[in-house]
Amino acid sequence: MQSDDFGFGTQIRKSPYFDATVRWGATGFSVYNHMYIPRDFGDPVQNYWNLINDAILCDVAVERQVEITGPDAARFVQMLTPRNLSKMQVGQCKYVLITNAEGGILNDPILLRLGENHFWLSLADSDILLWAQGVAVHSGLDVTITEPDVSPLQLQGPKSGEIMRALFGDSIMDLRYFWFREVSLDGIPLIVSRTGWSSELGYEIYLRDGARGNALWEWIMATGVPMRLKPGHTSTIRRIEGAMLSYHADADIHTNPYELGLDRLVDLQMEADFIGKAALRRIQAQGVRRRQVGLVIDTDPLPGPNTSFWTVAREGLAVGKVTSAVHSPRLQRNIALAMVSDDCSALGTRLDVITQSGAASATVVEKPFYDPKKRLAAA
Repeated sequence: MQSDDFGFGTQIRKSPYFDATVRWGATGFSVYNHMYIPRDFGDPVQNYWNLINDAILCDVAVERQVEITGPDAARFVQMLTPRNLSKMQVGQCKYVLITNAEGGILNDPILLRLGENHFWLSLADSDILLWAQGVAVHSGLDVTITEPDVSPLQLQGPKSGEIMRALFGDSIMDLRYFWFREVSLDGIPLIVSRTGWSSELGYEIYLRDGARGNALWEWIMATGVPMRLKPGHTSTIRRIEGAMLSYHADADIHTNPYELGLDRLVDLQMEADFIGKAALRRIQAQGVRRRQVGLVIDTDPLPGPNTSFWTVAREGLAVGKVTSAVHSPRLQRNIALAMVSDDCSALGTRLDVITQSGAASATVVEKPFYDPKKRLAAA
């Protein structure tokens, strides 16, 4: 298959790695942040085993960066998020939420601090570049907000550290979880972070020159193949096992942090103001009417992830929806993330899920479903 076989016109962008992923076996793509992302390298279950046993390389250039610079950049970034950034250091990454005036979640990016007043927001799937530029207009703050020429890859899996050592030398092994550093590979300018969307040991490699995408992909694959590295795509199975959010599925503009159990990402006591602070203070005081839970669904193995929201019911009455569901071959169970009424969220609660095959019984369980302390990713 040729790369030209994919296309909906020039309004959908192709990443710097697009041609390389097609050469290495990508046969299907979806659209994320107005850009193609590989979603099919063959059997998704085999992709999952490749990830958890060895390593995979994923084109995630769709994680577009919003770059915020200028004398007031630090104050401006704090305005966007309810997470307290006062102790964030240069070289550090943080998982943050971006909220609107009603406390709804607009995105859940990784924030990187490249300098005292130099930040990147590494985005999930929504137009935060436009949001940030709009907020800046009447903020009274001196900031510049752009999308830089930056395109991430994810190298994930238990052998990713060994591959990184072969690429960058022993010093890279000192890189701590949720920290980054600037490096280069044969003159290719990069930032490398100990982050990823897999719940496994992993790294994100941010290319800072889109013209070098093909060279970077091939260099990493040539280095990693002897260590069983495979081309791949972000694993729905593994991210649900780890209860990692997928924006537009598990969270959206109508979801607030307290419904997701992400209270730790909201600091209502800090002096700094942020968009949504008053609303989140009110929501915290009133309590939430629904909560995200983990479910085990008692039915035959699901043939694939859900492609629509499934109704969750109790005694015949709808009480919520399944947002993400999949069969875990490791756990040999159907696992799901769901948003349900608060009075149905206690562990052990029995519910019914209306799947594409009909009704199935389900039980509320703890999440994440595997490695709840994130020991693998933080190793």
